[in-house]
Amino acid sequence: MKITKLETFCNEFVGFVRATADTGHQGWGQVSTYNADITCEIFHRQVARHALGAEALDFADTLAIISEREHKYPGSYLRRAMTGLDTALLDLRGKLEGKPVAVLLGGTPGKLRAYASSMKRDITPKDEAARLCRLRDEKGFDAFKWRVGSECGRDRDEWPGRTEEIVPTVSRALGDGVAKLVDANSCYTPKRAIEVGRLLEAEGIGHFEEPCPYWEFAWTKQVTDALSIDVTGGEQDCEFTSWETMIGMRAVDVVQPDVMYMGGMLRTLHVCRMAEKAGLPVTPHAANLSLVTMCTMHLLRAIPNAGRYLEFSIEGEDYYPWQYDLFLGEPYRIEDGKATVTDAPGWGVEINPAWLETAQYRVSAV
Repeated sequence: MKITKLETFCNEFVGFVRATADTGHQGWGQVSTYNADITCEIFHRQVARHALGAEALDFADTLAIISEREHKYPGSYLRRAMTGLDTALLDLRGKLEGKPVAVLLGGTPGKLRAYASSMKRDITPKDEAARLCRLRDEKGFDAFKWRVGSECGRDRDEWPGRTEEIVPTVSRALGDGVAKLVDANSCYTPKRAIEVGRLLEAEGIGHFEEPCPYWEFAWTKQVTDALSIDVTGGEQDCEFTSWETMIGMRAVDVVQPDVMYMGGMLRTLHVCRMAEKAGLPVTPHAANLSLVTMCTMHLLRAIPNAGRYLEFSIEGEDYYPWQYDLFLGEPYRIEDGKATVTDAPGWGVEINPAWLETAQYRVSAV
């Protein structure tokens, strides 16, 4: 079965890919979010031309060939574009065989514990505590993540004193019996990260994400070695050499690849196997409700070293207006704090035809 046509439907934020085989079978995938229109241009110039005419079901070597042919362009944009091919072909195979992707990968459908993931830093500690407690009571979440520091902040806070206020305010409001996580988004030097980490330890928070600039592996390791709680990271890393370094030096306690940033499911599985060999769990990054969270759900149902929970964004239209009306139905229903991978074939979602009608369209074909 050969790939004969690759189509993209995109706007600035989201880009879906439809792959068609010579048998007429089709699958849907997605390039990574954010500047998706640029990524779709790269998809047609640097991915599609190597994939057309290649095998549609056994495509691991095609991904390797793309990396080799485009060896002068390593890094984020190429990987984000490759994800569109990988995820579309997995969906195609799942639909052909009548199996969810999780099953194709050796796993099963079923439920996943989710943590309610806040993306906001412009929210007051009091308001953050109130909305997380509301989600605990209404949706049954028993794990929560909120933000400290400022994104790539060079030790600065979003405003003076916010971190010292929000950590105890939210933690104490949520109370006992819930998992508590914070994300610094590359804010701190090691000295300041360890100071914040001590506060987290004192307030019962067990997960400290990306405390230092993500490219400073040695800095992150200093924090990991100094603290008793889990230090986590890796969402931005898309090259295997980075993962070999990070895992080899045990810079983090938990690895967090992003399926969309990594270049798709097969490349992410390679990182998961590296982590498994090192005895490290995987709690992937999945920060919005495009296809990334569904792909992550299937991944977590299939790997033996899955972390304790799924990241699940709680942000609405004020933060992510573009993520609405992407799919038909309710693929991201949360019940008792859990998301569900169904037994539907492929990714188990249907992209909204009305959304596709408004998107920029482009096709590459044999």
